Amino acid sequence: MTNPQEQDSGWQGTLRAPDVPTMSRAVSNGNSKGNNIAVFSGGSAANSLVDVFDQVRQANACSLSYIIPVSDNGGSSSELIRVFGGPGIGDVRSRLVRLIPEEGEEATAIKHFFNHRLLKDYAVARAEWLDIIEATHSLWTGISSPKKELIRSILNSMNLELLKRVRPTSRFDYSGASIGNLFLTGARLFTGSFEAAIYLLSSICAVPSSVSVFPVLNTNFALHIAAGLADGTVITGQNSISHPSEPTAAVPGEPKFSPNGRPRSNSDDENKAEDANGPGTLPSLRKPAIAFSKDQEEDLPSRIERLWYINPYGQQITIPANPRVLEALRKASCIVYSIGSLYTSIIPSLILGGVGEAVASPAIKSKILILNGTIDRETGPSSDPYTALDFVGAIANACCESRGLPKPEPGNYWHYVTHIIYLDNGTSPKVDRDVFSNIGIETMRLYGRKGEDGKGNRYDGKALTQALEAVIGRKDPRSDKTRRNTLER
Repeated sequence: MTNPQEQDSGWQGTLRAPDVPTMSRAVSNGNSKGNNIAVFSGGSAANSLVDVFDQVRQANACSLSYIIPVSDNGGSSSELIRVFGGPGIGDVRSRLVRLIPEEGEEATAIKHFFNHRLLKDYAVARAEWLDIIEATHSLWTGISSPKKELIRSILNSMNLELLKRVRPTSRFDYSGASIGNLFLTGARLFTGSFEAAIYLLSSICAVPSSVSVFPVLNTNFALHIAAGLADGTVITGQNSISHPSEPTAAVPGEPKFSPNGRPRSNSDDENKAEDANGPGTLPSLRKPAIAFSKDQEEDLPSRIERLWYINPYGQQITIPANPRVLEALRKASCIVYSIGSLYTSIIPSLILGGVGEAVASPAIKSKILILNGTIDRETGPSSDPYTALDFVGAIANACCESRGLPKPEPGNYWHYVTHIIYLDNGTSPKVDRDVFSNIGIETMRLYGRKGEDGKGNRYDGKALTQALEAVIGRKDPRSDKTRRNTLER
């Protein structure tokens, strides 16, 4: 058999019998209630694996559900939240557009349209926005007349909402605004329903009927998260947790000068601004962060220990998950925790009421964690980075918090994670295979492809598909003749 280290991709699984009882898991294999794969993920990182998940879905002739958090308050979503309130929609929009089938010129044009961002200069961006709603912009090229007029009707409705909210102390900043986010917000305001807006965008994007995108919370209100660090520090707002940035100059609360030249205080501006934030809203939650970098991240002072939801005033709140998410989990035979930011892409979905109980169900045969290829800000600091066991522990802790239970012992982690797929490189979290074998969690090692930095920190799509099929199985009887060259048990 070919040595996997000589391949660009491949996996190696541990087949040693675990030292803990597995009777409950064996029973669950015969009691699966559904034929659905549920994927917990965020936006951009997991978009690179959409084709992998779709291949596994097709091989198993099943449905696929993406469960997406809506607590993001960074990027262009932050300005929409400031002016209109409502959930963070960026990750939902990103996934819907990524799911557009690669079929024909119109599909390409629609994907380009909804992925487009206005220019960063305010005046130029506003002029470009007017060109779009007046249908004189080149973005409309290739989009059929029926879809064009449907999209325009929502965008014109959104433009009216923007004009209605112009105040002397507040105006919408068009700089870098996402057309897809503007459309989804306009559809939500027009219909009064976030899920109706998602359905409309899904229909326009021709997302396959067997694939669903569910916001973990179905709400018309903004909901935020806070993180507690090991040193007692509390960070409020998702953007501050994952990749903080300097707020833009158009944000209420930034120091400005009055007409007579005297500087105005931040508190004065915050109290006078007429936007969707109520009086007393935490400053860190009302300031948009349109510009930020995911590449340059400062370490947190200590590890994140816990995550929770807060209201605009910083008080902890407990809320149930979207009922459609819980229904998708009840129908699932497999759960996948995708790559992405652990504490801002995965954990916000798990701590909601009902999710932990659904995940712990013995009817779900496989609960697979696809481990990140690198350590990021949320799983640091670099002096004390998370190991794979810490990733699994964070997932198990979140599920137990959802259930109102104390933190579990490592021996009970397998209720929430049954398999780990990881990359064998120098940047991924450390995986102790003996420890996982002892607590009943199977590990699978893959050899990834090199990224732009020359390191093997990216999953190879073919190898990852084969690894997932090795766990989940496949109903498609066709044999993959290349598997012998990429898999080693």
